[in-house]
Amino acid sequence: MHTVDSVLSALRQHARADQLEGMARYGMAVEGRLGVNIPVLRKLAKELGRHHALALNLWESGIAEARILAAMIDDPAQLTEAQMEAWVQDFNSWDVCDQVCLNLFDKTPLAWDKVRQWAARPEEFVKRAAFTLIACLAWHDKQASDEQFIELVPLILEGAKDERNYVKKAVSWALRQLGKRNIRLNQIAIQTAQEMATADEKSVRWVAHDVLKDLTRQSILQKLEAKG
Repeated sequence: MHTVDSVLSALRQHARADQLEGMARYGMAVEGRLGVNIPVLRKLAKELGRHHALALNLWESGIAEARILAAMIDDPAQLTEAQMEAWVQDFNSWDVCDQVCLNLFDKTPLAWDKVRQWAARPEEFVKRAAFTLIACLAWHDKQASDEQFIELVPLILEGAKDERNYVKKAVSWALRQLGKRNIRLNQIAIQTAQEMATADEKSVRWVAHDVLKDLTRQSILQKLEAKG
């Protein structure tokens, strides 16, 4: 029987305080962090399996790695809108935001509504979560139509005006991942970025350059053409 105390004890056994300085250099918030890497968390998550109640308790610990692990073991079928809203308010580091979106939030139908709601919010990591979710949905939601993603392009255009580093990087990721889904969306993403490249706002031009540098790579085009 796994308890929150036993899991936290296991996390502390893998703590690497010497890793915190490097994590800080990559922009990760190190307060409330142990220095446990993602492969260790994935291994532990596999051992624990799905466990909604344990996930909720781990989140309440406030420890970054415990929160990432919580997203890995939580049951998407039991995820509620209230939980998503509570957790997104706690985001204080880009990696926790991205890991929660990647491992949990994008696995619920609620994600599509949250994209639109959170994109309009002022908090930096809430807004980042909106665009991270677009990237994750473009990667993982195989049933979604092209039109569902095309409808999100205006959100991406508006989000690109946000000069905050963690927001604009997520906006770029969203448009780049959309453009890697198939040839049609690749062309739309490239055209969107080309139009953005002449914008007055510096952050919009930055996103455009980042997207075009990635999506026009020959390897990307060849991969999409092979997919058909």
